[in-house]
Amino acid sequence: MNFTVVNKDISVGTVRIIGVASSSIFLIGDTNSITLSSVFDTPPESLIIGPFVPLAPQ
Repeated sequence: MNFTVVNKDISVGTVRIIGVASSSIFLIGDTNSITLSSVFDTPPESLIIGPFVPLAPQ
């Protein structure tokens, strides 16, 4: 996917990050390229899939 953005003046005051996911990016400003990769080396028999646990509200 090619995605082009033209930013004009940018001003960032305060940033408050409550939490992040295992695959997340936080970017302010410009970049030429972002490379994404993923590795999953856990054997399937050790993966435990259970019910989702809701997060407590802040």
